[in-house]
Amino acid sequence: MRVSAAILIETIFLLIAFSIYYFTGNVFYIYNFAFIGTSVAVGVLLTQNGHRFGRNIIMLAVGSYLLIYVGIFGGENLLLSGFWYYLFLGVFEAAVIHYLIAKIAGPVIFGRGWCGYACWIAMVLDLLPYKIPTNDRKDWGYVRYVLFVVIFAFVSVLFIFKVNRLDMIMFYMFIIGNAVYYILGILLAYKLHDNRAFCKYVCPITVFLKISSYFSILRVKVNQDKCIECGKCMKICPMDVEILNDSRKRKNGTECILCLNCAKDCPKNAIKI
Repeated sequence: MRVSAAILIETIFLLIAFSIYYFTGNVFYIYNFAFIGTSVAVGVLLTQNGHRFGRNIIMLAVGSYLLIYVGIFGGENLLLSGFWYYLFLGVFEAAVIHYLIAKIAGPVIFGRGWCGYACWIAMVLDLLPYKIPTNDRKDWGYVRYVLFVVIFAFVSVLFIFKVNRLDMIMFYMFIIGNAVYYILGILLAYKLHDNRAFCKYVCPITVFLKISSYFSILRVKVNQDKCIECGKCMKICPMDVEILNDSRKRKNGTECILCLNCAKDCPKNAIKI
């Protein structure tokens, strides 16, 4: 049984949980990051050892927790707009900590594990019928950057003009933003026959993720001595990653979500984290 990646993830999240508690005195962060870290670690462990629905179950658990408990009931905007909002307020809590760990600094260790095991948008998109892309990838990556800038500009304008009840506006942006993301993600999946089309072309959070994921410690690698270059791993990859190339510069390398479909489908067991 492969456990090293799971142990690393669990250890990192527990260190984060107790470190933030030490500096803030808020016990919530212990429960929060211990739950997320343990869930993701279990998800990676199950996925590495061949459990077909392990990742989906964990994504549903973590994604629902963040969306419903932290976001809707807790009133925290965990979308990109919420990150800018809390950052401009100078509040080092809520979405700022979430983004720092899951999407800015954390991916240096676990890459885009957020996308594969915790994203509440992807937890729904991954249940759609187009798990393996059947069409050529589109040259639409610029959309994510446009949306990133638009969101930053919108929140900036709210602060510049000192709009009242920003907290309420941020809450409604979280609700409406997620609804738009779900609708757009599902439409794109059916239109392009690709469950992860939204992640590839639209999601503005990937602007952060693609940078730090380049340096990720946890990476899918190929044992060249075992590999027979059958190409199955590249055909089944939902993110079109050039699996057979171990270089950090491999095509779409920063988009690997650690789903490990490539490892599960490899006839020679030549792929691992």
